[in-house]
Amino acid sequence: MKAIEITQYGAPEVLKLTERARPELKPGEVLIKVSASGVNRPDVLQRIGQYPVPPGASDLPGLEVAGEIVEGAQGVLEGADNRWGLKVGSRVCALVQGGGYAEYCTAPLAQVLPVPDGLSDVEAASLPETFFTVWSNMFDRARLGENEAGEKETLLVQGGTSGIGVTAIQLAVALGHRVFATAGSEDKARACETLGAERGINYKTEDFVAVTKELTKDRGVDVVLDMVGGDYLPREVQALAFDGRIAIIALLGGSKATLDMGALLRRRLTVTGSTLRPRSVAFKAAIARNLHDKVWPLLAAGKIRPVIYQTFPAEQADKAHALMETSTHVGKIVLTW
Repeated sequence: MKAIEITQYGAPEVLKLTERARPELKPGEVLIKVSASGVNRPDVLQRIGQYPVPPGASDLPGLEVAGEIVEGAQGVLEGADNRWGLKVGSRVCALVQGGGYAEYCTAPLAQVLPVPDGLSDVEAASLPETFFTVWSNMFDRARLGENEAGEKETLLVQGGTSGIGVTAIQLAVALGHRVFATAGSEDKARACETLGAERGINYKTEDFVAVTKELTKDRGVDVVLDMVGGDYLPREVQALAFDGRIAIIALLGGSKATLDMGALLRRRLTVTGSTLRPRSVAFKAAIARNLHDKVWPLLAAGKIRPVIYQTFPAEQADKAHALMETSTHVGKIVLTW
């Protein structure tokens, strides 16, 4: 099969088209003929040597794919764990630990979902990494829901036009939450509003603490989904309401921060962080069930739409990574095979 490998750590040009043997199935897995592969920030970090490959995972980059099941490990498609009746020939998308930049990719059946009705393979390939990450952090860890008065809680998304950002905005809005989002230009701030955010905040010209405080009548927001870290963290603490939560999922602004611990104590705040890639299949399977039951119907009904910024032929993965690093995109970048 054709695949894209990281020949050495470095700039996008280290990504090269190569020939590899098809991956061998392990118990519980299916083999997917890939038609599209999502491009994500962790792929860039892996390329530059800052995102180690978990033991036993493929060294090829790529954490999400869409395509067609062509084979299953012994008994996997006939077993009770095949919750959605998938079979050879089913159109699917999947979250994987690696190996997504290839014509064929294996995935645990528990992390494979049917393509939502009405979506193309390119759109489907943009779903798993962002939706698994957003659900796990925004709902499971940060517990975005209702406050003590029974009112829907408010959300601030940092980096609203990233793949994670457009997913978080749309999903929270579809479930009835007020959403505010930061972005790096006026055009991007307006794009956040087009996606459903009540207010897009240009972080280069505006103070997100002041804006969110004003919009919430000085109460603050209940949850912050943070991809920045660094010096954003103490400011996010200022922006939180009592009992507020911050979920950190990336550190684009740095891994060090100074916190007012007294504020955390007085205002009962929670700061949490996580990475998804090394978690167990069972952990990811629980997320998959929630997505299938609660989010896939929203996608099929068109209440949430994948936002595809640009596609590239797989052999131009270097150009896709170069675009990712500019941060000029709004939504997802996808490779096609």
